[in-house]
Amino acid sequence: MGKRYGHLTLEERCELARLQAEGRSVRQIAAALDRAPLTVAREMKRNGAQTGEYKPVYADQQARARRWRGSRLERAGTLRTRVLAHLQQGWSPEQVAGRLALEAGRGVISHESIYRFLYRQLARTKDYGWRHYLPWAKWKRGWRGRKGGSPASFMALRRPITERPQGAADRRTPGHWEADLMLFRTYGQAVLTLHERHSRLLLALRPPGKASRPIADAMAQLLGLVPPEWRRTVAFDNGPEFALHYRLHELGIETFFCDTHSPWQKGGVENAIGRLRRTLPRKTDLAALPQERFTQLLQAYNNTPRKCLAYKTPAEVFLESVLHLKCESTGPLAQE
Repeated sequence: MGKRYGHLTLEERCELARLQAEGRSVRQIAAALDRAPLTVAREMKRNGAQTGEYKPVYADQQARARRWRGSRLERAGTLRTRVLAHLQQGWSPEQVAGRLALEAGRGVISHESIYRFLYRQLARTKDYGWRHYLPWAKWKRGWRGRKGGSPASFMALRRPITERPQGAADRRTPGHWEADLMLFRTYGQAVLTLHERHSRLLLALRPPGKASRPIADAMAQLLGLVPPEWRRTVAFDNGPEFALHYRLHELGIETFFCDTHSPWQKGGVENAIGRLRRTLPRKTDLAALPQERFTQLLQAYNNTPRKCLAYKTPAEVFLESVLHLKCESTGPLAQE
């Protein structure tokens, strides 16, 4: 005895129950457990059954229930309000936790605590509206299988993605893009997405059709908005809508294609589309979606913090890089 006090373990409670059943006294039980007699007496009084019998499993459950004060988000109302407000903006729990840590300069709450709080509310209240705070609105944790593939197609002037510069693979050099189409339930409706690998910036618009000519015109329109230093390469899948990819060569842009059935080789834009699906599911009717709302959804994506960017937003990284390039181009050496 004389050690720092700690709660009885389940093994100690089992031994206590066995010794009590043998008719041992409190002091004898305390000596066997190397505990203070007062500790044993208090344990038997507080966690014993009403019949006077001591059941170790029941006692352990009683002790744990008495110590539990609720999760941190249940106790901290101000923090809960901030977390739920960010989740309503479409942020994931990991993005919320990372952004709060970035702003506070220290860890505030873990993403796992946020997940546990939400799923505990689902289990306790049976209010499945809590699931809508999560990006995919899943009512149960776990992975869901997905099926799909990429059609094979041959393109004029096609170059494999393995020939793309190393600067695109390591994401250190800006100006390397990935393109893809988001398709919807209504035939002919699509959103063209262009994802920049360095900053994770996303550009998107609704082309008038899925044919290769309007898609090529739309890509030239979007990429014409960014500085020349940010127009180096674009990677596509093998869909026929990108058949006129070589028209981008006029802007000084090199084009490359993924291997067949390998959309993971342009994983940046695939991830971006997955995030957009949270607010633009396949059942969306684009004809009824106002342009202002479409712009707001795109702005929300570009102003959401990302773990891979140290919880900065794609818009912040893009603006910092553009200003850095401008300063370099207008420096003393550039002027000479």
